[in-house]
Amino acid sequence: MRHGEFRHPRLVQVYDAECAWGPDDDFFQAVVDETPAARVLDLGCGTGRLTVALAAAGHTVTGVDPAGASLAAARVRPGGQQVTWIEGTSAVLPDGAFDVAVLTSHVAQYFVDDAEWARTLADLHRALAPGGRLVFDARDPADRRWERWNPVDSPRRIRLPDGDEVRAWTETTGVRDDAVSFTHHYHFADGEELLSSATLRFRTEAQLRDSLGTAGFTVDRIHGGWRREPVGQGDGEFLVIAHASRLAPVA
Repeated sequence: MRHGEFRHPRLVQVYDAECAWGPDDDFFQAVVDETPAARVLDLGCGTGRLTVALAAAGHTVTGVDPAGASLAAARVRPGGQQVTWIEGTSAVLPDGAFDVAVLTSHVAQYFVDDAEWARTLADLHRALAPGGRLVFDARDPADRRWERWNPVDSPRRIRLPDGDEVRAWTETTGVRDDAVSFTHHYHFADGEELLSSATLRFRTEAQLRDSLGTAGFTVDRIHGGWRREPVGQGDGEFLVIAHASRLAPVA
């Protein structure tokens, strides 16, 4: 199953249990909070962990995601009623409606095709007010994270709210240029095994900067870790903060 942890109700529950609040959430919360009472877009919001927290902090928040099962979990999360939830992609975004847009949990890497990534950035530029900020994370390919996605390094046990435990591990199934394919394996206490596959694009810093510039963004900062370390000295991340600097992207 492609993207099963976002689309399959049972795997959505596992994903939500595995992905607890962490330093990444602290980073995004702090950046968004630099704009008081902001109109915030969380594109690819998933089950809404950060989305709801941003709303609780006093922002007006819209969560957008194409996966209905993830949004169903987000809507019933405590505090979910404070968020506007939309099932869809960046194409549905209204013009000039947001002060800050965030893409978290490496959502930016799911846009494997350059044309799709360019369309998404153009939509985000259109949806942001002049000078509005875009904040997202992507893994630094120099860190070669995919080499640790194997049965030896990736096994984990995930405890669900009902007390059941799920055994999980990840395997890399293909590397072609800067696109990496992988499969998550999930083994449930009742004997069921579910698989979820995906492909991620590992763009370089130069590629990210070029694509943002073409879409009309100016890059303010790129950090290498959740404590805002320089690139290459943090957590193997690109944490990008940019702002909409032109009225429209370059044609």
